Amino acid sequence: MSIKKKIDSLTEFFNEHIAPPHKIASIQPTEEGSICIVEVIEEREYMRKYAKDEMVGVYHVSLDKDNNVTAYTRRSLRPRSAMTEHEDS
Repeated sequence: MSIKKKIDSLTEFFNEHIAPPHKIASIQPTEEGSICIVEVIEEREYMRKYAKDEMVGVYHVSLDKDNNVTAYTRRSLRPRSAMTEHEDS
């Protein structure tokens, strides 16, 4: 499948269930489909009102061979202005 179809599938899923993607940072093929990293601005209005910076949620997402999301987890939360994500793994 094309990268465009994977991006469309991820965008549709995140728009419907979580929040619009800020950035799709990575799509890596696997035997089962793909592993992806998607960044999302978390609770944009709340963060603008109470925080100095928007917070970016970094999600790891699994796609099957038909580009359906089969699993996702938020792996970290960081200020949007931070250069890189910091994980405890």
